[in-house]
Amino acid sequence: MTTTGSIPGDAPVADQHGVAARAVDLVKTYAAGAARVVALDSVSIAFPAGRFTAVMGPSGSGKSTLLHCMAALDAPTSGQVFVGGTDVSTLDERQRTWLRRDRIGFVFQAFNLVPTLTAEENIMLPARLARRDPDRRWVDRVIKTVGLRDRLHHRPAQLSGGQQQRVAVARALAGRPEIVFADEPTGNLDSRSGAEVLGLLRAGVTEDGASVVMVTHDPTAAAYADRVMFLADGRLVDELSDPTAEGILERLKALEPLRDGRGDGRS
Repeated sequence: MTTTGSIPGDAPVADQHGVAARAVDLVKTYAAGAARVVALDSVSIAFPAGRFTAVMGPSGSGKSTLLHCMAALDAPTSGQVFVGGTDVSTLDERQRTWLRRDRIGFVFQAFNLVPTLTAEENIMLPARLARRDPDRRWVDRVIKTVGLRDRLHHRPAQLSGGQQQRVAVARALAGRPEIVFADEPTGNLDSRSGAEVLGLLRAGVTEDGASVVMVTHDPTAAAYADRVMFLADGRLVDELSDPTAEGILERLKALEPLRDGRGDGRS
């Protein structure tokens, strides 16, 4: 993949240890009135290159906060985030934009589509912003897998919520970024479409060496991953390799007593 060459310490794909992205002592706090909410509490985690990692935990555990910090969409209060060999904390805002555009794919829960563009234009937008010619065969495969062939010329307002989510997934995958962060990517899809999207993510890892990090609440979705990491109250508390839906569900049940009941709104 072509990068801008203007990011200090740029080391695309993986660092010297074969890690696509990692966090070191990551802390994220928010002010909630007079209170201080700790969304991430000294989290250190590594996401191997060429692997599919799922992140799970009870509501309010910090899953989405972790994903947003890892993808350079939110700045941590302290600690470091690395994408490949790049220390994100050393980048200015323009360089962070380049990093997100050229090397990261992200699937948002709320779609984040451009309302004035068609589905196809939304899918192709990252490549056009980067002035890069996409791999048309790969883009066509993505479009076919998420079932968008007959909706490419529709704008978001003309699509159902599930269809908008499919566009968001296709947009994140179309440029074949070195790492994809996905926040509940199948949350608005029916079971068949969801399985197809997860199958594409799985194939991207197995067949193309992609690196995928997915937040999900669904044990069946998480079972597509190579490894599941579990958060509770902003801390990394457990992990499971070669997961099954049944094994994941048992781990989640064990995490429930760890919740402190603060109801602080973390996700």
